[in-house]
Amino acid sequence: MSKLFTPIHIGPYALTHRVVLAPLTRMRAEEGAVPGKLMATYYAQRATEGGLLIGEATSAAANGNGYLGAPGLFDDRQIAGWKNVTEAVHAKGGRIFLQLYHAGRQSHVDVQPDGAQPVGPSAVLHGGVAYTHTGWVPNTPNRALEVSEIEALVESFRGAAVRGVAAGFDGVEIHAANGYLFDQFLQDNSNRRTDAYGGSFANRSRFLLDVTRALIGVWGSDRVAVRIGPSGTWGDMGDSDPEGLFTYVAQQLDALSLAYIHLIEPRVLGNVDDETKDQRPVAAQWIRRHYQGRIIAAGGFKGDSAEAVLQAGDADLVAFGRDFIANPDLPARLQRNLPLNAYDRPSFFGGTEVGYTDYPTHDAAAALAA
Repeated sequence: MSKLFTPIHIGPYALTHRVVLAPLTRMRAEEGAVPGKLMATYYAQRATEGGLLIGEATSAAANGNGYLGAPGLFDDRQIAGWKNVTEAVHAKGGRIFLQLYHAGRQSHVDVQPDGAQPVGPSAVLHGGVAYTHTGWVPNTPNRALEVSEIEALVESFRGAAVRGVAAGFDGVEIHAANGYLFDQFLQDNSNRRTDAYGGSFANRSRFLLDVTRALIGVWGSDRVAVRIGPSGTWGDMGDSDPEGLFTYVAQQLDALSLAYIHLIEPRVLGNVDDETKDQRPVAAQWIRRHYQGRIIAAGGFKGDSAEAVLQAGDADLVAFGRDFIANPDLPARLQRNLPLNAYDRPSFFGGTEVGYTDYPTHDAAAALAA
């Protein structure tokens, strides 16, 4: 693990290792989409001196959620809950970026304000699901956004970024992958618009780049990041020319001098390995040819494969999801070549401390066994 545990800078921050907590939707927020004490404990458990955590997908607009129990930062009343999280991480010497998202068509009337219809770039039927008080249910068919609504959403993200500063985050990441709203604008199987937000690569990227620039205006470019999923199909996504599209997106983001871009490998579908995909990390290798800044790779990595992608120069850091859920001390376990706890998939989404904050560290488990 020689390179995984070498220091690196992300924007203005000096990190001591390159093991990153991936942004993971856990749906443990309290009423009003407010983070509670349980969430602060969860993030603090996974914080390390000089380590980077990326907070879970957080709705930047009142109509942006697709999952009951997911947090938000579209209301000033949510700031205090997030401040408890950031203070707990900083007390451990860690850094934490906030991931902002909008679910777009990946939603349901039951999680929308006043039961409103979900929105997207175009009204295109798809097979996605949302999480409501009755559990996982098919998404409600969405309507197409008006241009004025798109412009208003840019301001919603700007407002959420301002609240992120007040909440004590170290930076902000835009979630433009996994079939959510930015991804829906980017890929042409979900974007059928014929106006300034549809058609060409430039038009389909407009919303993402407008929001990125708005957040740079709040944070500065070296504390803003973007997550993309080249060739990602989660959420019934697809594009007629994915290589051309995501090459264009990478080149446009490269010009903005961001803190990093965060790439999801297509070998992972949602939170499950996609056995139909090549198991080698291909997205990072491809995007590296077009993006010169920091790259975080995510998607099914283990210690050896993470080290390999760093040694190849295709990525600079690696984000871990499922193994970090089950191993709050994952960096230490990887560095010391210790066995990992198995994760419990049924407790990933929603619930209590079970499957959330009750996974033992290696040293704690060893002490109990002694």
